This record gives sequence, C-alpha cells and structure tokens, in this order.
Amino acid sequence: MQNEKQLKYDRAYLRMAYEWGKLSYCERRQVGAIIVKDRMIISDGYNGTPSGFENFCEDEDGYTKWYVLHAEANAILKVAASTQSCRGATLYITMSPCKECSKLIHQAGIVRLVYADAYKDTSGIEFLRKAGVDLQHLPLDISVS
Repeated sequence: MQNEKQLKYDRAYLRMAYEWGKLSYCERRQVGAIIVKDRMIISDGYNGTPSGFENFCEDEDGYTKWYVLHAEANAILKVAASTQSCRGATLYITMSPCKECSKLIHQAGIVRLVYADAYKDTSGIEFLRKAGVDLQHLPLDISVS
C-alpha cells in the first residue's frame, strides 16, 4: 500500500503534468509528462510536432499527423540530449502510454509510471506490466482551471 506522503507527491506531479500539457498546440488531446528522479524533476514534455515544424498537430480532416511526438517521448528525448539519465526514474503522464512509447519508457530505464487517464489501447500498459514497471493509475479531478 502506498503511503500518504508519496500519494501527495504523485498527485502534485500529475497536476504539473496536466499544466504542462496545456502548452500543447494539439486540439484533439493535450498530454503532459514529467520525469522525476531522486525527488527532482529532470525532464518534461507535451505532445506536439518536432522542432522546426509548424505547430499544427492535426491535418485538415482533424486527424493527428503521423509525425506528432507524444508527451512521454518528448520528455525522454529531452533527457537523452542532456547529461541526465532516466534510469530509476518515475514518469508522470496525463494519459497512459501507447505501445510505441511504452517501449521507449522501458528502454530508457524508467521503473515507475503514474498516469491519470487510461488510453483506449491498453497494450502499452500491458507491455510495461510484463516488463516489471511499477504502474499506478491515479485519476485526478482537474476541473479547476
């Protein structure tokens, strides 16, 4: 059973991820991610187009463009470009990861995942469970702006 202090931190980091997700230009869904290691935020990310591309995530039909990066991928890539490492870290994300991002999470050495909303395709979560990642589904009421 998780202790109250950890739960308090988990909720705070998830709220930060929600706020970070609001920076996304995506219209269909804004997702935010925070990576924490040794009680320090080492990275953050939100879903959006790669650097140098226009800030429109959807095409003229409303579908997400294939090259849009997911929030967790952006956060992991930001760590990869730094002197930090995700090994042993916790990822806080507003939506559970897709199967592609789940591979990145595992390979980056992230050992714990806390997410608020469940993605329709659960294969990413199932993969991480099989990989031994500690998973925590923590729905939050973020109705206050």
